[in-house]
Amino acid sequence: MDGSFAVAKAIVGRELLAEGCWPAQGAWTFHDYLRLPLDGRRYEVLRGELYMNAAPRPRHQETLLNLSVMLVNHVRAHDLGRVYAAPIDVILGTLATPVQPDLLFIAKHRLAIVEEKVLRGAPDFIAEVLSPSTEREDRGLKREIYEQAGVSEYWIVDPDARSIESLALEGGVYRRVARAGLGEIVSSVVIPGFSVAVSDVCA
Repeated sequence: MDGSFAVAKAIVGRELLAEGCWPAQGAWTFHDYLRLPLDGRRYEVLRGELYMNAAPRPRHQETLLNLSVMLVNHVRAHDLGRVYAAPIDVILGTLATPVQPDLLFIAKHRLAIVEEKVLRGAPDFIAEVLSPSTEREDRGLKREIYEQAGVSEYWIVDPDARSIESLALEGGVYRRVARAGLGEIVSSVVIPGFSVAVSDVCA
């Protein structure tokens, strides 16, 4: 991914504010988000601030595809729920309007949060694949938002370090369950029977 996530946010903010019809950073809503141009960029609104992602790197996409295929196959084989991948709008109250996780899972008994155009509520499982420009947000701001929104399990996948960190919500706070590298396996605490080898994900 080219450029800094934070810098990209600031640049986009200046461009849009220059047009004179957009809110200041910190005041963005889902309604404002819906008025954004369809220009191929991936926008998110986190705590009222507009963020933008450029196209991901091939390594990011390969890693995401590997994990997605494994998760989809497992969930379908056991009829556990549904799996979605970005771009998809996920509304997490006022915390994210919307956020677009790389990969997410919703358990079968919670599919009521799936609406026609958006997912409205906390997924059971979210995975973010790091890029150099998004690592700070994925480990910081997004982690805080997912924790506060009640996302039960959060995986941070690092294709460069070839590692997966899994976090589980306990008493409203994330606890690190595992940080696995090559030659190790990570098991979900939320998705029954789902385990992956790091070497298969971060090939």
